[in-house]
Amino acid sequence: MCGIYGIVSGVLDENTLSHRLAEMGKAQEHRGPDGRKEAVFHTPDADGTLLVGLGLARLAILDLVTGMQPIRSRSDNTTIVCNGQIYNYIELGSQVSDCDFVSKGDVEVALHLYRKKGAPFLDELNGMYAGAIYDPRAAKVLLFRDRFGIKPLYYAENENGFAFSSEIRPLFGALSIRPEINREKLHAYFTYRYVPGSRTMFRQIRRVPPGSFLVYDLNTKTIEIKRYWNYNPGEHNASWSLPEASERFFGIFTDAIDIRLRSDVELGSFISGGIDSSAVSSVAATRIPDLRLYTISFSEKKYDELPHVKRLLRAMHPRFAGARLEHAVCGRTVMNALPEIVASVEEPISLGTVLPTDQLCRLAARDVKTVLTGEGADEIFAGYRKFMIEAAAAGFYGFTPDRRRQLLKEFPELPAILADKNGQNDPGGRYIRSEVLFGPEERKRLLGFEAGEPLFEADARPLLSGREHPLDAAIAYETRFRLPDYVVLRLDKLSMRHSLETRTPLLDYRLAEFAASLPAVMKTNLMMNREKFICSYAYLKNNILDPVSAFRRKQPFTFPMADWFAAPNELPGFIHDILSGQTVARQNLLDPDFVREIAAGVSGENVEPHTLVSTADKLFSVIVFTLWVERMIR
Repeated sequence: MCGIYGIVSGVLDENTLSHRLAEMGKAQEHRGPDGRKEAVFHTPDADGTLLVGLGLARLAILDLVTGMQPIRSRSDNTTIVCNGQIYNYIELGSQVSDCDFVSKGDVEVALHLYRKKGAPFLDELNGMYAGAIYDPRAAKVLLFRDRFGIKPLYYAENENGFAFSSEIRPLFGALSIRPEINREKLHAYFTYRYVPGSRTMFRQIRRVPPGSFLVYDLNTKTIEIKRYWNYNPGEHNASWSLPEASERFFGIFTDAIDIRLRSDVELGSFISGGIDSSAVSSVAATRIPDLRLYTISFSEKKYDELPHVKRLLRAMHPRFAGARLEHAVCGRTVMNALPEIVASVEEPISLGTVLPTDQLCRLAARDVKTVLTGEGADEIFAGYRKFMIEAAAAGFYGFTPDRRRQLLKEFPELPAILADKNGQNDPGGRYIRSEVLFGPEERKRLLGFEAGEPLFEADARPLLSGREHPLDAAIAYETRFRLPDYVVLRLDKLSMRHSLETRTPLLDYRLAEFAASLPAVMKTNLMMNREKFICSYAYLKNNILDPVSAFRRKQPFTFPMADWFAAPNELPGFIHDILSGQTVARQNLLDPDFVREIAAGVSGENVEPHTLVSTADKLFSVIVFTLWVERMIR
């Protein structure tokens, strides 16, 4: 887990480029407190001498002695920098055993695989990574990102050259860019609570898409982006029985954990009380008897999962006998850190997980450098209520009249979905609409103008045939934009804010491809009213979790925003300034009268962790955006 950065320029002289490269590294010292290193290469081209600079700010997890980057091949000067971990580097080592190695870790294995296979080397990697390879033989720089975009990678281009980085802020100084709001993305943010797709809220900054690589041609100064992986539901048409599927899941799941335990430093594990982090911790505890566990609790009982964690540890006592549990209470005072949290995430993300996630990472970083987490299963195994609704709509007319009446009672959204003939032919479009926070008229009032382009970029859509089950189509959308652009983005930025590496076994691509091959009924079992059914079944069958924990209903990991915002006198002064419209009026981007109206309408009544959209959610999106403008633009 590190921060990578680089500049390609035919305009900057070597001293200037080297200085800017060093500044990019300094700006990411929180990502890499264990040292920095840069390298600058001269590349002859038609216009003179083109400079290529690569750098790394290192958080040392593997190969503590020889693992510093950039790493250069002695035979042809091909050079790599890579953020993250390639977990299967030991298994891949046999393919490059004849190469001349200068290190003993995972990244150089990827370098030599590239030298032998070119861009298809990415098909071999299992891990979380975002990297760059300078290839002087082919006169190009290759940027690449893991299948789910677990590690971020941004780039920019202007008259000063081309630059890339693990974070956004270093790109401003690298190419003398002034931060500007991408006004075309304001409607997208206030619709989804984050900005999906390759374009960010900064006008000049883009993301390399997940599961893709970017080629910057040093001769033509052109950019080409290609996908190398896509979530393909139903591709294998597997016909496993439930026990067979459970056995297959268990094998991949435990191996995914085992290869993520490869480390030269101590590991810990997050445990929320939900089934996935509990299952990851349970398996890890059989490998590390004195495993450190970290969780967050709340004074508000309906949000507090600490009792569920403690009950699990008692129920699985022999397994967790030596484990050490640490917890912190997430209270209103954590709001004081919100400006710094927003600045660390760099992009406006207004979902409630940001506050407890930051506190959890802070807690773990006191003891360890890396932790396991349970992220990913909800996205690839259909763990959200919206997936249950998709499954219910798709199979509605195949149920008995009694069961249909039950489904209508359980999912009040069903009549509108069943009546939407166009939506039935476009489950992806329906899925996108299910994410809406502010409607079109509300956004027009808030922003003062209508959306001038589609809210959802084409490059954020998965590649689908149209023959997929609606549930699988929705999962494909989830894995293509919400997972990389919100779920793992906020996890990466907030963990690295505290110099902590987070590893996600349930986002092993083998598990995703296995999930894609399963019939919908193994993911959402409507007869039992269970989402993520195969996971619960496998956790119980293989003694990973006790029965209560294995089939516990999902509780969103969020903070009591409605309760807190309904008592504004207990919140920090900077939030008062936003709620009163004072800061909003000064920025002149949102309607202060509408903001005051939203703030006045917040109530904690009838709002719980499972509430998807409340007035408090709308207010929180305004608060986060306003703080983002203050910290990142002004």
